[in-house]
Amino acid sequence: MNGTAARFLRLGVSLSGLVILGWVLTGQAAKRANPGIPLPTDWSHSHLIFSRPGSAELLARVTEDPRYQQQIERREQALTLPASVGADAFTPAVLKANGKKLTGDWSEDLGSLVSVGPVLAGVYPAKYSFSSAVANCGSATKPDYVVYSTGLLGTTTQANIVAFDNLYSGCGVGVPTLYWAYNTAGQVLTSPVPSLDGTQVAFVQTDAGLAGTLVLLKWAAATGTIGSPATPTLVLPGAYSTCTVPCMTTITLRDSSHIVTNDTTSSVYYDYTNDIGWVGGDRGWLHKITGMFNGTPTEVTTGGFPAQVASTLPLSSPVYDRLSNNVFVGDQGGFLNSVNATSGAVTQSAQVDFGLGLLESPVVDTVNGSVYVFASSDGTGSCTLGADCAAVFQFPVTFSAGVLGAEVTVGNSTISGTNPNPLYIGGFDSAYYKSVNATGSLYVCGNTGGTPTLYQVPIVAGALPASGNSLSITPLASGTSTAACSSVTDVPNPNTTFGPSERMFVSVQSNGLPSACSPGGCVMNFVSAPWKASTTYAVGQQILSSKLHFETVITGGKSNATAPTWTSQAGLTKIDGAVVWIDQGVTMAGPLSIRQANHHYAFSNNRIIDSNNNVEVSTTPGTTAVGPPPLWKTTPGLTTSDGTVVWTNAGPIGTLALASAGGTSGIISDNAVGAGTLTGASQIYFTTLADQTCPTSGGSGGCAVQASQPALQ
Repeated sequence: MNGTAARFLRLGVSLSGLVILGWVLTGQAAKRANPGIPLPTDWSHSHLIFSRPGSAELLARVTEDPRYQQQIERREQALTLPASVGADAFTPAVLKANGKKLTGDWSEDLGSLVSVGPVLAGVYPAKYSFSSAVANCGSATKPDYVVYSTGLLGTTTQANIVAFDNLYSGCGVGVPTLYWAYNTAGQVLTSPVPSLDGTQVAFVQTDAGLAGTLVLLKWAAATGTIGSPATPTLVLPGAYSTCTVPCMTTITLRDSSHIVTNDTTSSVYYDYTNDIGWVGGDRGWLHKITGMFNGTPTEVTTGGFPAQVASTLPLSSPVYDRLSNNVFVGDQGGFLNSVNATSGAVTQSAQVDFGLGLLESPVVDTVNGSVYVFASSDGTGSCTLGADCAAVFQFPVTFSAGVLGAEVTVGNSTISGTNPNPLYIGGFDSAYYKSVNATGSLYVCGNTGGTPTLYQVPIVAGALPASGNSLSITPLASGTSTAACSSVTDVPNPNTTFGPSERMFVSVQSNGLPSACSPGGCVMNFVSAPWKASTTYAVGQQILSSKLHFETVITGGKSNATAPTWTSQAGLTKIDGAVVWIDQGVTMAGPLSIRQANHHYAFSNNRIIDSNNNVEVSTTPGTTAVGPPPLWKTTPGLTTSDGTVVWTNAGPIGTLALASAGGTSGIISDNAVGAGTLTGASQIYFTTLADQTCPTSGGSGGCAVQASQPALQ
């Protein structure tokens, strides 16, 4: 490990003790006790997760992993907005009262994705911040940047890997700026991964001869454009550590007989502690690369590596778990595989997916010792009309060969013999991360054989429901649609207008229900904040109740020690200690109606959306006035008279939507990074899966998109 990387690693581990100690002792986020650490965010950070350690011994073990500190920086650090950054800090969106429409902060043309877009559904961009405490603009010596795979073959007129800096609206004009763009002579259909110090990026590409190569890239700022990319100097692995930027080296992926194998399905996973990269391939081989960023990159070809995991079948991206010393990887035959990281010995589960196979890698909770697998079709024929079920499976990290994990269904799949849509990973809420025994909720977009539907999977004491059933929340596309879903990304955000909030983000590839998207692809978000005991809430804060209704605070104060019995009708209120909640109504992706003039509202729970994008509930039925709408009250809980109808403000709409042609790639977030220091620094990032107009750069193609979390509310 070189000196710079070693210093970053030692700094992260030592500082983590201060933050983690406060978190464990108080059960809450510790106040930031450090000036910030480097913070990479890529696909792997949603696949290796840490629920709360329940013992000092386990805490000591996980603290050794830089990923644990990184997770705390993303999810647990509650920053405070300075006085100069108020509610108007997050206003990049254009809202429409009925359509709940918004536009992303920026959208940059990557090139035409007509033939390859859907392949990128499981691909994630990568974000790098040189300090988790400060958001850096393009004027900084080390600006924050985000990297996108374009999905297109690199040529002299088309970049295959690009990065943007000057990311945030608070950076002023020229947001964003193209940081660098390269042609590395291949097609990148996998997710990029930054090094811990941010000076390098790794990814897998396919060259013209259909050979898979791991690319290690040392980038240089202000080099290349998307239409005229730079070409890094190619050097041998032995010369890579001292090459002059921009430069790159490659490792061709081969099986144990040295036959070249391709890779279009498996992104590289990086082990920060041991400087080891793990990557799969199209023919079932798992590769181990030592010295990946900080030494001489070398593939291990002895002692059981490369390991043949699945005969001739493509692998998902691998996930390495330090505590068990195993690498977990799915295959397109539908099996979960555990590979010993030292010996290469493979343990294979029973078959869990009888549809498309395990396209996205599992999620490993290293603290709870669980592996979550997302199957498009379970082969049981036990769902409606004899169809298979879409399902989430849970395995212990020490599972035995041939074992079938615990299962919970998330809607229908298809009748045997037909192909369902993929089932991508779900997102865990903050209750799961913060509870002492991994109790919380997992949100999944399932029903892979029919209308894409959002589900909640309750997890109690680290276990799936014994009933095997999940809770259906809402369809995301029109009733006749069989559009494919994306993964679900859950993001807690301490810096929104009314106080800390939490949202889950998900997309469908077509026929999105929100009028902002119909009939096209759509990215949506939903309030997912769980209720918390003995917590001070402010007016306007929102949660998702156990009845799967949005609840809004209309009287601030401290909540009770036990959860109330929630209402199940819009407009009703509930006293919870000193807090008063108002029920905004059942969660749904479809649009609410707007107020109609001279219209009789016969019931006391009609919901409309007002011109301020707040939900109004008719708490006194009657007939509205003739003419334009009244002047709506803007504070949750206040009433507005409208003819003989009395409307009560139930708070901001609990879901918003953004049109995204073809749906989205995997979604990553930057959340804690500088959100309290710079306007517009709480964002999500993704790529559209089809061509559309990309307003910031102009042109029509696949768009690299940044959208504001608070605006996507």
